[in-house]
Amino acid sequence: MKDNCILTAESVTEGHPDKLCDTIADAVVDACFTQDAAARVACEVMATAGKIIAAGEITAAKIPDIPAIICRTVREAGYGGSDYEVEVITHEQSPDIAEAVCGGTETGAGDQGILYGFACDETKELLPLPVVLAHRLTRLLTDTRRQGIIPGLRPDGKAQVSVEYRFGVPYRIAAVVVSCQHEEELPLPELRRDILRHVIRPAMQELPLDEHTEVLVNPSGRFVQGGFEADTGLTGRKLMVDTYGGLVPHGGGALSGKDGTKVDRSGAYMARYIAKNIVAAGLAKRCTISLAYAIGKAQPVAVTVDTEHTGIYSDDVLEQAVCTVFNLTPDGMIGTLGLDQPMFQKFCNYGHFTHADAPWERTDMTEVLECACRAKDMGVSHR
Repeated sequence: MKDNCILTAESVTEGHPDKLCDTIADAVVDACFTQDAAARVACEVMATAGKIIAAGEITAAKIPDIPAIICRTVREAGYGGSDYEVEVITHEQSPDIAEAVCGGTETGAGDQGILYGFACDETKELLPLPVVLAHRLTRLLTDTRRQGIIPGLRPDGKAQVSVEYRFGVPYRIAAVVVSCQHEEELPLPELRRDILRHVIRPAMQELPLDEHTEVLVNPSGRFVQGGFEADTGLTGRKLMVDTYGGLVPHGGGALSGKDGTKVDRSGAYMARYIAKNIVAAGLAKRCTISLAYAIGKAQPVAVTVDTEHTGIYSDDVLEQAVCTVFNLTPDGMIGTLGLDQPMFQKFCNYGHFTHADAPWERTDMTEVLECACRAKDMGVSHR
């Protein structure tokens, strides 16, 4: 990171059309796992103008009632849940892929992929401050709507935060942008006043706004029409919202709608788990983990650690420790993080790495990692 710079991250509410598609896809995954822990799921959702399409490959003991799941999920997000034309197009996983994944003694990766995990000591969540603040804004936006604190709010919305850094440390909030759907009769000046009072200022308590902070609420003006009526939603289009706000690399694969054999999901979670434990153990101030896989192969083809020169051990020692401590096969990642259980809808919104109760957010491997690093470092020193 540059010593002096401005870093920006964004977030969206659960009523945002793209994120609602992610939530539907993860609700389908959960429903499949409720019946069959060995289910194979790759579910994509697209929605627009009164029509919702769920498509993909599902191999499971029982196919859930996907139209009912769609209507329930849309209703829970704050929209009418039955006024949509729903189409479901699914088939079983390709036999070639199924054989590659399950034909050996170990479960192979469901696809090739490069996955990144990150952690830093900047916040208690061990995430960059702009990411934490952006998600806090959209959570508060949803909370104020659900609790009726700001009457007239509707489900669609998004936020963006720009943080100025000096000497690598958050110094001030440079800009805050909040866009929220609202009822037609809600006056814009009143909305802007209430959003500032009930959403923006409470979210910025650690680093309050100053007289030079640019605050923009609904900068385009009216935002009455939202959701699928205003925009087409698509699974996997909010990758940076799901992960690290674009502040660290992203392999390109979406997380939602997939079972754990798809390393886009399991590898991204495991990489975050490893990076967070390294930082929580005090082994580095910043850490990026990258894992690369080949389809049908269980072991990763590459494992790298980058601590940006903040580690107390070399990155080579950390890499060796990581490969010793963690089982990085699909079976190992699924088993370690419980990724064959129905839990994904719960963690779909407001970033996959902001939920303290998510399995990949545990910091239960710090002591093991410290011991492994000491042992590997001694081995390197005695060569």
